[in-house]
Amino acid sequence: MNKIILGVTGSIAAYKSLALVRLLVKAGNEVKVIMTPAATAFVAPLSFSTLSKNDVIIELIDDTNWNNHVELGLWADAFVIAPATATTLSKLASGQSDNMIVATYLSAKCPVFFAPAMDLDMWKHPATQSNIKKLQSYGNHMIPVGHGELASGLVGEGRMAEPEDIVAFLNSHSKKKADLAGKKVLITAGPTREAIDPVRYISNHSTGRMGIELAEECVSRGASVDLILGPTVLKASHPAIRTTNVSSAQEMYEACREIFASSDIAIFAAAVADYTPENTSDIKIKKKAGDMDIALKRTPDIAAQMGDLKRKDQINVGFALETNNGEVNAKRKLDKKNFDLIVLNSLKDKGAGFKHNTNKVTIYQRGGTSQSYPLKSKRAVAADIMDTIVPLTTK
Repeated sequence: MNKIILGVTGSIAAYKSLALVRLLVKAGNEVKVIMTPAATAFVAPLSFSTLSKNDVIIELIDDTNWNNHVELGLWADAFVIAPATATTLSKLASGQSDNMIVATYLSAKCPVFFAPAMDLDMWKHPATQSNIKKLQSYGNHMIPVGHGELASGLVGEGRMAEPEDIVAFLNSHSKKKADLAGKKVLITAGPTREAIDPVRYISNHSTGRMGIELAEECVSRGASVDLILGPTVLKASHPAIRTTNVSSAQEMYEACREIFASSDIAIFAAAVADYTPENTSDIKIKKKAGDMDIALKRTPDIAAQMGDLKRKDQINVGFALETNNGEVNAKRKLDKKNFDLIVLNSLKDKGAGFKHNTNKVTIYQRGGTSQSYPLKSKRAVAADIMDTIVPLTTK
């Protein structure tokens, strides 16, 4: 049984949400309904309370108590906002937390789905479409609108999806979340640090966020996940993710070598230093007059060496962060390191690369196919990457 929050906003389509509650409860889900004050003008809260067998929440603070939106957001397995009006979409996109639905949305750790409902011109307005794109870039899921007669008498897009279609959409998403069941996934993430002396090191700006989001996405789809993580302040939150913390490229290579053979999928998302000092001083190197030269040697090419060991039934995935000639360099790495696919992103794209919660990628597959994506949250990018990988596991 899933725990579902249903957010109902002020639209004539709110009457459909009664049937949606009935279908969700009949399927064995526990449903808690949150209504905006405007929604109560269309449907009585008592109707939702009767169907859901739970009290309906309307205000952050009511006559008797404070409704804890944080606990509610953590309680749910899914948060469905249906109908989602143009006003609500705007508030969700901007984080304007002036009602219980938006406050709970900002606290939710579960997948969020929204089913827009509005008139044709409102639906087509650039502001509405911009808000939808922003919400999708955060990793939220839009349930497509229907086409037909609207409350204004116009005919076109903007109708809230029918309750049966919403349930089918949720079921489809739920099945997708088990598409890696039984698979073992190895993921490298973060930078490496190559020590010069006990104080100084060679490194890069990677935070490891992209690799961590991939680990979270994989485990949410049923995979067994080993995350080999370089030095970073970030960490995976899911307790089922096995994290091995390493510092240097050599340590990351050794950890990969131990796990790779038993993995079905290996994703090399770490920003591994290409060079390390030939000699590391045991004591801090003191400043002297003139310049200082540091002799460097190559670090192990982890992805390439794992590519040499790769079995036919394994899937290897690489990353290419480039500043120029991105496509050429990515395709070269794809062949050279025996990847099945490679994810290209560029530091020239605003909001992509290091130190951002967002990324903009193009995925190249062996065989020549490619797919480019707009700027999205790194969790949404992780979902796109895994959506590309999963079909390869059945070949």
